[in-house]
Amino acid sequence: MMLQGKVALVAGGTRGAGRGIAVELGAAGATVYVTGRSTRAQQSEYARPETIEETAELVTANGGNGIAVQVDHLVADDVRGLVERIRKEQGRLDILVNDIWGGEKLFEWDKSVWEHNLDNGLRMLRLAIDTHLITAHHALPLMIEQPGGLLVEVTDGTAEYNAEHYRLSPFYDLAKVAVNRMAWAHAKDLSKHGATSVSLTPGWLRSEMMLEAFGVREVNWRDATAKVPHFIISETPRFIGRAVAALAADTDRSRWNGQSLSSGGLAQVYGFTDLDGSRPDAWRYLPEVQDAGKPADATGYR
Repeated sequence: MMLQGKVALVAGGTRGAGRGIAVELGAAGATVYVTGRSTRAQQSEYARPETIEETAELVTANGGNGIAVQVDHLVADDVRGLVERIRKEQGRLDILVNDIWGGEKLFEWDKSVWEHNLDNGLRMLRLAIDTHLITAHHALPLMIEQPGGLLVEVTDGTAEYNAEHYRLSPFYDLAKVAVNRMAWAHAKDLSKHGATSVSLTPGWLRSEMMLEAFGVREVNWRDATAKVPHFIISETPRFIGRAVAALAADTDRSRWNGQSLSSGGLAQVYGFTDLDGSRPDAWRYLPEVQDAGKPADATGYR
């Protein structure tokens, strides 16, 4: 396995992209610490069934070693304790994936700053930005103790797309743009230690919450295109997971340092596919088809 002996921390691995990333790192042989707030004994405010234990079990079932640790990444002491545990148990950290989010129930579509609920907007920024900085502050010193580490900051939208498109509200827009810039800034510091930092976005993600919102399951996801035709470009969480695994296994990954990447873009470089064998390239499709007002047609984009 290409990541045998490597240690990863997937911060925010309860569901969605984080779960997909954790599972694919496990499939590549890594030991993966999966963190989040939702456990079998205690749910977060999401009040959803997915848990960190379930993700860790999927990691192990796919060939890795999954370890679930309940952590609130807004609590610095919790994160400090997590990193101390990883140091004690593994003595190293090779891959840090910052996928902490938690804002799906907080943002309000197409609301100006004076219309949007202020408390929800500010909470969203704390969840999207403060959590990533707190985790990086505590985890990166362990990662840089040996050269070759990889930091992946997960966001929504490439830097190029986000620079030209307004993302729903000032709060959501800032949250997603900030993470791209954060990865670029970390790259300046990490390059001095032989480590690599990138931001990475999935395309239109078929997360548990998205499938539920559209009233479908993974087995019949295409039924949702009857109401939302452009959903035809969507992808599973495992697709971005394979992107992270490919980056982590690339001995020349430093060529990506500081860059904004996408699952679909990296699939064209590394040759991996989604679970159905396709390579959906959402961030090329969106401006060329959806935003251009063309009929939904993924031909040539997956």
